[in-house]
Amino acid sequence: MVERGKERDERGGPKLRCGGVGCGLGSGRPVFLFKMTAAESVKALKEKFPAAVTGETEFRGEQTVVVRAESLVAVMGWLRDELAYDLLLDISSVDHLGVEQRFEMVYELYSIAAKMHLRVKVAVPEEEVATVSHIWPTADWHEREVYDMMGIRFTGHPDLRRILMWDGYPHYPLRKDFPLAGKSTDVPDVAFTGVAPLAGGPFVTSSGAADRVAAEPRAKGESGTGDRG
Repeated sequence: MVERGKERDERGGPKLRCGGVGCGLGSGRPVFLFKMTAAESVKALKEKFPAAVTGETEFRGEQTVVVRAESLVAVMGWLRDELAYDLLLDISSVDHLGVEQRFEMVYELYSIAAKMHLRVKVAVPEEEVATVSHIWPTADWHEREVYDMMGIRFTGHPDLRRILMWDGYPHYPLRKDFPLAGKSTDVPDVAFTGVAPLAGGPFVTSSGAADRVAAEPRAKGESGTGDRG
C-alpha cells in the first residue's frame, strides 16, 4: 500500500511512503512505476485527463501527447507526482508561421525510475503559456531562452527576462520571419569592449587558410566577400 504523507519532497511534490509490498526497494516509488512503459503512461494520462489530451502519436517507440494549454500545469504536476516523470530534459518551441495558432511548446520528460521518455506538446494561444518552473526548477532557464528567442511569455515565471540577448533587444531571432542576415539594431553601451580570442572559436580554421573566412554561414550574398554561388 502506498500512503501519501503531508511532507513535501525536495522537488516540492508530495512524498510517497512505503507501506509494504507496494513500493520499490529503497525508492519511495510504487513498484508498478518500475514496470510501466511510456505508452502505458499515456493511457493513464488520458484516463485521468480525458478532456485535456487532444492528440497522441507514436513514432519508433517515442510517445508524444498533445494537451490543452489551460490544462498544462495540472497535467505536468500529475505526471511528475503520480507517474514519476522526475526529470525535465528540455523545453523547446516551434514557429508554425502562417498557422492560426502559430507557436507550439515541446516538453521532453523522463522518468528515472521507469526509464521512460514522454514528449508533451502544447499549442500556445496568443504567445503566452503558464510556467512549469514551480514543478521542475530547471524549466526556469529553458523558459527564459524560449522567451528570448521566440517571444513566448510564461505567466507565473519568477524572473522572465532575456538570457542570451541584451535587455531592450526588440526582436526574436528564432522566429521564422526573422531574416537570415539579421536586422540592424543599436547595441547598448558597455563598460569594456575587446577583441574576442580566436582560439576555439566556431569558425577557426587551420593556419594559411585565410580565404576560409568566406565560409562563415550567412545569407547568400551577405558575406561581404561577394556571392559564393
